[in-house]
Amino acid sequence: MRTLGENIRKLRRQRNWSQEDVANRLNISIAAFSKIETGVTDINLSRLKTIAAVFDLSVIQLLAYDDPAYGFHSSTLEALNKKLKSREIEVVNLQKKVINLFEEVRMLKTQELSKSPISLITAVN
Repeated sequence: MRTLGENIRKLRRQRNWSQEDVANRLNISIAAFSKIETGVTDINLSRLKTIAAVFDLSVIQLLAYDDPAYGFHSSTLEALNKKLKSREIEVVNLQKKVINLFEEVRMLKTQELSKSPISLITAVN
């Protein structure tokens, strides 16, 4: 199995891009990109996502690029990736609902407090 750096190098060369081209797209130095390609530097998930995006691939496609085993599992991985994306959308929508409900509760509490006897006495004076 290839290393991630080898996959990145192969993709870069297929596109006839220099290390400088990719480094500029990633907003990093050429030396930093070279270390990624050679495997000297470990990369975090955020950088991995950015690199995949530069090559217009998913992270899974980047990790398994040109791996014969990937072709066997690619349809399963793509189906799981689609399911994951739909779940992410569902989570975002649920988060929006929670925020809206929180705002609604806050508004109702504010209205309730404005109708309390203390606020009525203050309004009369």
